[in-house]
Amino acid sequence: MTYVVTENCILCKYTDCVDVCPVDCFREGPNFLVIDPDECIDCTLCVAECPAEAIFAEDDVPEDQLHCTALNAELAAGWKPIIERKDPLPDADEWNGKPGKLDLLER
Repeated sequence: MTYVVTENCILCKYTDCVDVCPVDCFREGPNFLVIDPDECIDCTLCVAECPAEAIFAEDDVPEDQLHCTALNAELAAGWKPIIERKDPLPDADEWNGKPGKLDLLER
């Protein structure tokens, strides 16, 4: 099993999760983070650190977010690792919790 970043991360991109990841499995895009499923060791540390509550165990991904499992794998293959915490996107707090952000994902 791996962990999956879901849509609520889009336009927020809090990176608290990156700080606690022991294997640097996060990958960074312009307005979203993903987890590389080949690198994730299922440690669960990132889940509690995510202010957007956007990270789930693969088996616990909400039904309306199941597409994010494949999305994480797809994007992780092309995005670079992020290994240090950065500031969230400028409007992160305003976007946190807003549904339907998939169309706003920048690849």
